[in-house]
Amino acid sequence: MKNEERILEAALEVVEDYTISGTRMHLIAKKAEMFPSNIHYYYRTKDELLLALQQKVLNKCLKLRADIRAHSKDTLESQLNVFFEQKKAFIMEYREYDYAEIDFWVQSRVDSNIKKGFADSFSGWREEIRQVLEKYIPDVPEEGKVYLSAHIVSILEGATIQYLMDEKSFDLDKYFAFGKKMILIMINAYKQ
Repeated sequence: MKNEERILEAALEVVEDYTISGTRMHLIAKKAEMFPSNIHYYYRTKDELLLALQQKVLNKCLKLRADIRAHSKDTLESQLNVFFEQKKAFIMEYREYDYAEIDFWVQSRVDSNIKKGFADSFSGWREEIRQVLEKYIPDVPEEGKVYLSAHIVSILEGATIQYLMDEKSFDLDKYFAFGKKMILIMINAYKQ
């Protein structure tokens, strides 16, 4: 593993354990089993490291979706399911990424660079969903595609916030199945 990747993996663990506000370069160095000076060689400041970590989280999302999409059918339902499966994987298998994502959202209130990165990430997410809708339901008005995309993102992020807070509050598979049904009902309403 390259040093930069080792540092970012350690940073991800430290953010999960201490949150962004509690993250310190020396904690990352300890977790990465490196000297703090080595961390500073690659990332001069905590802000620089956090921006790289934010990009790592986004890249993980994109890679997971690409991997899932490669094994999905060429249908609307199957392609929408890519987004649900990626979010489920984040919640169940890559929880540290979801915790980091939530923490970046909180940090975006006080850090304009993180806010821009976060806004760009969400914009890209909505656009990726809108493109799926455009491919399979081109007759739906553009406004419908825009707001359907925003609602899908809300359903997915809502799962993260609620489930990670209290895993016993609902069955995640049923939540996503119900969410997919709601989306298809909304799509059918637009098609009529």
